[in-house]
Amino acid sequence: MRRKGLAAMAVPAAPAVEVSTAAAPAADSAAGSVNLGPAVALSCRECGERFGLGPIFACEVCFGPLEVAYELPEGDPEELRRRIEAGPNSIWRYAPLLPVPADVASRPNLNPGFTQLVRADNLARELGVTGELHIKDDSGNPTHSFKDRVVAIAVEAARAFGFTTLSCSSTGNLAGAVGAAAARAGFRSCVFIPHDLEAGKVVMAAVYGGDLVGIEGTYDDVNRFCSELIGDPLGEGWGFVNVNLRPYYGEGSKTLAYEICEQLGWRLPDQIVVPIASGSQLTKIDKGLKELIRLGLVEDRPYKIFGAQAEGCSPVSRAFKDGHDVVRPVKPDTIAKSLAIGNPADGPYVLDIARRTGGAVEDVDDARIVDAIKLLARTEGIFAETAGGVTVGVTRKLIEAGVLDPTLTTVVLNTGDGLKTLDAVAPTTGPSAVIRPNLDAFREAGLA
Repeated sequence: MRRKGLAAMAVPAAPAVEVSTAAAPAADSAAGSVNLGPAVALSCRECGERFGLGPIFACEVCFGPLEVAYELPEGDPEELRRRIEAGPNSIWRYAPLLPVPADVASRPNLNPGFTQLVRADNLARELGVTGELHIKDDSGNPTHSFKDRVVAIAVEAARAFGFTTLSCSSTGNLAGAVGAAAARAGFRSCVFIPHDLEAGKVVMAAVYGGDLVGIEGTYDDVNRFCSELIGDPLGEGWGFVNVNLRPYYGEGSKTLAYEICEQLGWRLPDQIVVPIASGSQLTKIDKGLKELIRLGLVEDRPYKIFGAQAEGCSPVSRAFKDGHDVVRPVKPDTIAKSLAIGNPADGPYVLDIARRTGGAVEDVDDARIVDAIKLLARTEGIFAETAGGVTVGVTRKLIEAGVLDPTLTTVVLNTGDGLKTLDAVAPTTGPSAVIRPNLDAFREAGLA
């Protein structure tokens, strides 16, 4: 597989690595007293070099991205299913499959996850879907986005490594998730965002009492700044959840795959549509599905993964359509600011997964994003943020193009709450009428 240089890869990705159920080699136990449950090492996605558990994110040999390697439970899959189902209604029911200590549920945290998988029959009729259509609605998390999942895992790594400050570069949702998680867990927080984010996300990131710093420029500029800070004495004691804690942070997205399959009755979806920002979420969902198959928790059968981008920031979609392996950076220009990462670190791996599974990567323009937000709200009572408008809009586009099979079981991700991106729909959404307070006025308005 091709690689970019480290300088171009400010926050490396962490896609799937082979899961080990055997005892870890002695070299993998160098982390000493670090207790991160079944996690035994960090492994390079590119060259396979292994390192002890620690706050590192790039391979010292080839600069490839590191990810967590495990010693996962062996034995009867039915027993493991029962153990999971008896667990808390949060991501911690999957603690035996995550890089967290066994007692994680008793520690101060936001307990995210186990959000609704909504059977979307009304939306299915609108889209011409005859199979099962589900919305995985992660707006029900504590700070109303899927980022609570990844931050919860990163917090446990920060505890294990003795960090005192939690930080991140963010397009909005992650900043809020870090601020809230830090407040609950007793960390200081200092997070960095582009200066022109949606007002709702700025307020939600600031309200938890940590430091919020706006950077003049795009998310990619923010990301580069954080990469500089992490190597400076000013950053000593700081855990950047999506940089030096990224191998652990990324594992939180696997829980979406775990929940979807469990909520479908321990079966794989045929098709899943995932939004792409850095691309990490999509790669980790694929990793989670493969782990469930390996552990015997679901039947091994084909599934397709589709990636969704906004047209105004669609470098992965463009590379997919052009048949390229390299993702060329772009300057974002879209209302879907939570997906506005012009140089997505996991882009090449997303291309691999889409092609390997028989999926695709597609994009939609801002007008279709708004239409899709309204469509989902009107049909299923789910008010999605712009990223959810992207996934629903791309799903519709893929069905119309004959790429996504409407007869199969399909899951579409909504990763955040529409209250965070009101500006996207406010210009075309409002009262049906303004009337005088009497019945005659109501009749005259034609609303009776």
